[in-house]
Amino acid sequence: MNRIAVVGASAAGLAAVETLRREGYAGTLTLIGEEPAAPYDRPPLSKQILAGHWEPERLSLRTEEEIDGLKLDLRLGAAATGLDTAAGVVRLADGEQVGYDGLIVATGVRPRRLPGQGGHMLRTLRDALDLRERLRPGTRLVVVGAGFLGAEAAAVARGLGCEVVLLEPAPVPLAHAVGAQVGEVLSQAHREHGVDLRTGVTVTQVTHDGVQLADGTGLEADEVLTAIGSVPNTEWLDGSGLDIADGLVCDRYSEAAPGVYGAGDVARWHNPLFGESMRIEHRTNAAEQGMAAARNLLRPRTRRPFAPVPYFWSDQYDMKVHAYGYLRGHETVEIVEGDLRRRRFLATYRKHGRLVGALAVGMPPKAVRPWRQALLKTEES
Repeated sequence: MNRIAVVGASAAGLAAVETLRREGYAGTLTLIGEEPAAPYDRPPLSKQILAGHWEPERLSLRTEEEIDGLKLDLRLGAAATGLDTAAGVVRLADGEQVGYDGLIVATGVRPRRLPGQGGHMLRTLRDALDLRERLRPGTRLVVVGAGFLGAEAAAVARGLGCEVVLLEPAPVPLAHAVGAQVGEVLSQAHREHGVDLRTGVTVTQVTHDGVQLADGTGLEADEVLTAIGSVPNTEWLDGSGLDIADGLVCDRYSEAAPGVYGAGDVARWHNPLFGESMRIEHRTNAAEQGMAAARNLLRPRTRRPFAPVPYFWSDQYDMKVHAYGYLRGHETVEIVEGDLRRRRFLATYRKHGRLVGALAVGMPPKAVRPWRQALLKTEES
């Protein structure tokens, strides 16, 4: 294998190219990224960057010298627009073509948009800095979507002295992911901090002076942030013959086709540990899958299934949330330690009687780590 291309220059793509070099690959290694910036970390965008606690340079995942040391054919600011798997060619927006013998797709996701003009998204560094410039004491911010991203941004905005209205179509925010009990606990924290949290509210479009609701009424705002989920960046794969279904469909090895692997937010793969197809939009998974895909691409005869225990965390006010496992689709939730009312507890999640996840709020990471080991003992039947 003389030429490997990695499309996507964020956490998953960087982990892939570093792993390839570390494992001894000495051929041409091309890293293609749509943004002009070198690989940087995204989770702090809705926390430290938005709050003004960090400046952009702290986000860099590697120094310039470390990137140079990888001896990459680095194509930043170059969006991939097409893929010809038969010819082994990635087409770029500037007309260039990049040939490959092996390919890793790590193009991530983009925010889902609402109709209308204006408003903010929160995916890139530029997004975070643009919104940060507008958040001042007294600014009225409407956040559409009370998932983890919207909730984190709402908490930061309240800390900056903004008036925050948080809108969520579901009766209980995050209930689909963490259960109604835990969702209510997290919601109450926002209300106690002065957030005007409104559930069962659907927004139909962003307007020049706020948002329009499904009942036809308008809600005024100085600024609007839309945080209603993400869309996998797979359009550039149209016509490639690869299977696309809410992400690039991969097998248990993260392989989408011979010599083509997926990694990170864009990849939907079969996780044999849980016996389910999943697409995980968490920072830890991006790095782990980037490494796994690189090893399996480089050494197909000794490749291993990618069977991680997913992990995510969230910071909201003084609460730290940690979770292991795949909580979506759970059937039962049990509080096994602590007290919901004090917002200091550990919950476990089961499906068909089988442990599928554990979540801790207001407790140290060591409290939930043993549950990761328990999840690792779970095997696909």
